[in-house]
Amino acid sequence: MTSASASAATPPFRDSALTLHERVDDLLERLTLDERLAMLHQYVPAVPRLGIAAFRTGTEALHGVAGLGRATVFPQAVGLGSTWDEELVHAVGEAVSAELRALHRHRPAPTGPGPNGLQVWSPVVNLLRDPRWGRNEEGYSEDPLHTSRVATAYCRGLTGDHPAYLRTAPVLKHFLANNNETDRSVTSSGLRPRVLHEYDLAAFRPVIASGAATGAMAAYNLVNGRPCHVSPLLERELRAWARPTGHELFVVSDEGAPTNLVNPEHYFDDHAEGHAAALKAGIDSFTDLREDSATVIGRLRAALERGLIDEQDVNRAVRRQLQLRFRLGEFDPDLDPYAGIGPEVVDCPEHRALARRAAAESVVLLKNDGLLPLAPARAARIAVIGPHADALYEDWYSGTLPYQVGIATALRAALAPLGGEVVCVPGTDRIALRSRTTGDPLGKSAFDVQEWGDGVVTLCEAGTGRYLRRGDDGSLVAERTLLKDWFVDETFRLEPAPDDEDDFLVLRHVRTGRYAAVDPADGSVHVTADGLAAAERWQRELLHDGTAEARAAAASADAAIVVLGNHPMINGRETEDRSGIALPEAQEALLRTVAAVRPETALVVMSSYPYTVDWADTHLPAVLWTSHGGQETGHALAAVLLGEADPGGRLPQTWYRGDDELPDLLDYDIIKSGWTYQYHHAAPLYPFGHGLSYADVTYRDLRLSAHTMAQDGTLDVSVTTVNSGSRPGSEVVQLYVRPRHARYQAPRLRLADFRKVRLEPGETRRLDFRLPAEQFAHWDVGAGTFTVDPGDYDVLVARSAGDVVAGAGLRVTGPPPGPRTVVGRRTRACDFDDHTRAVLVDATRAAGDAVAPFDPSRPTTLLFRSADLTGAVRFAAEVAREEEAEGEGEASVEVRAGERSLGRIVVPVTGDRYAWTEVAAELSGVEPGPHDLTLILRGRLRLAAFRFHSSPADD
Repeated sequence: MTSASASAATPPFRDSALTLHERVDDLLERLTLDERLAMLHQYVPAVPRLGIAAFRTGTEALHGVAGLGRATVFPQAVGLGSTWDEELVHAVGEAVSAELRALHRHRPAPTGPGPNGLQVWSPVVNLLRDPRWGRNEEGYSEDPLHTSRVATAYCRGLTGDHPAYLRTAPVLKHFLANNNETDRSVTSSGLRPRVLHEYDLAAFRPVIASGAATGAMAAYNLVNGRPCHVSPLLERELRAWARPTGHELFVVSDEGAPTNLVNPEHYFDDHAEGHAAALKAGIDSFTDLREDSATVIGRLRAALERGLIDEQDVNRAVRRQLQLRFRLGEFDPDLDPYAGIGPEVVDCPEHRALARRAAAESVVLLKNDGLLPLAPARAARIAVIGPHADALYEDWYSGTLPYQVGIATALRAALAPLGGEVVCVPGTDRIALRSRTTGDPLGKSAFDVQEWGDGVVTLCEAGTGRYLRRGDDGSLVAERTLLKDWFVDETFRLEPAPDDEDDFLVLRHVRTGRYAAVDPADGSVHVTADGLAAAERWQRELLHDGTAEARAAAASADAAIVVLGNHPMINGRETEDRSGIALPEAQEALLRTVAAVRPETALVVMSSYPYTVDWADTHLPAVLWTSHGGQETGHALAAVLLGEADPGGRLPQTWYRGDDELPDLLDYDIIKSGWTYQYHHAAPLYPFGHGLSYADVTYRDLRLSAHTMAQDGTLDVSVTTVNSGSRPGSEVVQLYVRPRHARYQAPRLRLADFRKVRLEPGETRRLDFRLPAEQFAHWDVGAGTFTVDPGDYDVLVARSAGDVVAGAGLRVTGPPPGPRTVVGRRTRACDFDDHTRAVLVDATRAAGDAVAPFDPSRPTTLLFRSADLTGAVRFAAEVAREEEAEGEGEASVEVRAGERSLGRIVVPVTGDRYAWTEVAAELSGVEPGPHDLTLILRGRLRLAAFRFHSSPADD
């Protein structure tokens, strides 16, 4: 064959000299409709006739490659967030993506066709609004700027720096406002426009606009009554941000969410309709029914046949997938700069060192009255006590730990050459449970019982380390040493038997709610009883007193380290929110017992979440926090405790006090409910950004480039940091802003920039920040855009949101905002300034928001500040009302200006929540000029928008 004929035989999509657009167009045209439809499922089959391999979307890599066996495990995402170190997080992303590249080529995929996917379903950009969220460990921060900066760094590490090819393709999770696990597929996150734009979208926007992310995953929940998988925000916001980067955003569904649109959400009547709506809304890949692609593709084919979608809808999604596959080097193996990464990078020495550095940098020193760092000369014998004293854990999105170094082991190794001694005591009781019916003990040996909060315990077989669990047939077996499964069957409650049976307990399985029962015929035990009547009674026999052992160990030591916290698979994880934020009672009791005999006690909280540790803060000399920090947790904490490393972490979220009543878990309105450091009024135990150092860093010379700035200007800020101490250390310099006299409910503080610096003893360093005016902006609900109001602002340098060290005033100049125009203009009901008892709902299945009463039996108010009513004579409202319930009174909307009632409309029954009609009423007593306008909604109704008319005939 001649070179000319060989060239002619090579299809254009194989020609790397062509543009990406040309290559994708050529390949798309060569695919049949059936082949294109097949590409819409997560598991994409090969196309042998074109030499195209199978492809799979999605590999989890939140803090190391997950689900593919042994890989380097870095600190949990919340721990990476606590480093406040973009360069470090970038390096972690590089290491993770290199390992995934190696596993893509050299380790078989556990399920499905093709190799392990190079599309990374990470990072999680959802904000840590509520510390009770079960997936708190997966996010970076409660602050959108901090989250977006850390996420961008991680994404850039994942993608690599080649101009044409990606090392891996990061996907941001979960769009949007996904911050509760309880009923997550049917709950609606209410986001009024200010919260939507200033908070939830603000975390995603910079990451996508920077080009660092290549995709996004839609969330399970609904937002304002509409499932995220059919949200217009996918196109209107996400893709609008990505467009200037020159690359399309590839949007994937969450597992099973397309099916959820019909059941359990009942948003569409059938799956063809639901899948069609998701595809048209912007979902490009359906992660549904695992490897059963035939069912999903069948639904989409039915939608095509029914005219619910057309080929262009299919082509649009396939085009985005192909663009990504070309960028991942699939069609240019000889040019792909990352194709040669080999298996030797997995858990290599460099990645181990990076894991240790990341773990140390994530440790937050919350309190220190001089106990730390520990000096071996005065703390030759250290007692390490608690359930995490020498134990490390994997979470649901961890890889398999290649090795694990616990705290006690690491301290022992560090102190042994110096003549120090470490004693490790878990502080758990060893018990036997003896059957009242048979007199026999449960199981073949005694159990170490550990309480994890809310009365939930694990029973670990003494000697083997295997956890008691309920088997599939209901039998009780002890067979696993690792708790890591979608369904955790190793947790129980030991509950008191009824009052007339003192000293006896019943054993209840947490997941199923069933009780252990004894078969009187053969004495076998099965967890099958549905009620107390059939439940076996057990006598708890204490064989070893863990608390007494801990007390003795602490009394004989020079210092005690008590390591408490959560197990990542129990009481707070994906699918399960926490009921509260207190330490488990047994752990709190253990801590107080140790501190009573050893005042030199430091508490280390190793957890995925904040806890209330008020007592420890008051009574102990030192308190630290670390997330579950991966394989190097022990070495990192030992280095911090002994002063070989500075505690480099700062809190990425507020730690509230125990008596601080938190808002409702489902209240996403951070402004009105008072969530996060921005709006919470009570002083927290430890504020956002808090963390101490062993260095003595001071600040001086805060300077602004000017003390006035135009509304579209830029401000330069500088501050000098000085380490006046004798130890090196790190400092996170935090820059906050706030308006002094806002016309809206402004944040108490808002993070505008930050920088982490390491300072040697005596070192002085000047830091320069540039603040564009947008850092002072808020979402103006009247104008429907971001606005920088003229007026006075504070620019503050702080160690945390609770420790401002310097401030300067700034005046923003420009025309003042005018009153809200409501006459002759359609005003959306959701664009209120404040409300009482309102809930945001969907105006239609495809687009638009509306407002409804949270409780139709009580009035709902919507406040619109400074509305200019000049010339208003008539009020018209877009309303909908379903069939009237028996005994239900009329529904109405009343209009008030201040205390004056101007008019009222009665809302008719329209028959459906999406059947909208306009109802109008004449107004009386209207005074010209701006007024605080209040709409009072009574009864069961929906309000989408309203308009004031200047004449009765004005439409």
